[in-house]
Amino acid sequence: MIRAAALLLLLAAPAFADVVVAVRTIPAQSIIGPDDVALRAMDVPGGIDDPQLIIGMEARVALYGNRPVRPADVGFPATISRNQIITLVFQRDGLMISTEGRALDRAGPGDLIRVMNLASRNTVTARIGADGAGYVSP
Repeated sequence: MIRAAALLLLLAAPAFADVVVAVRTIPAQSIIGPDDVALRAMDVPGGIDDPQLIIGMEARVALYGNRPVRPADVGFPATISRNQIITLVFQRDGLMISTEGRALDRAGPGDLIRVMNLASRNTVTARIGADGAGYVSP
């Protein structure tokens, strides 16, 4: 009985794995370089385990030294800045409508942001494409 309890305690202990941590404080909206991150043995569920995955990415929030970097903390570098005029595109069943809009947030490819249609003054949510246009879905 005691052996079984000891075995359960050993199995319940946290397993340490290498995760990516910031070497120093990295401000938000900074590009992460190879000297900014390192691997440390920690128990972090959902942590990033390969520094190559985030080198060249942009910090979405401030990353503090010796703290793990999570996938939501980084993203592609922003190609759209706040108040920038972008093309809004709506496509459905062979119909394509495009107009100009003003980005209300800062974003990179794949991000969802709010965009104000300059013709109607309505605010829509658009996904930023690799070409810098905002794609509106029905």
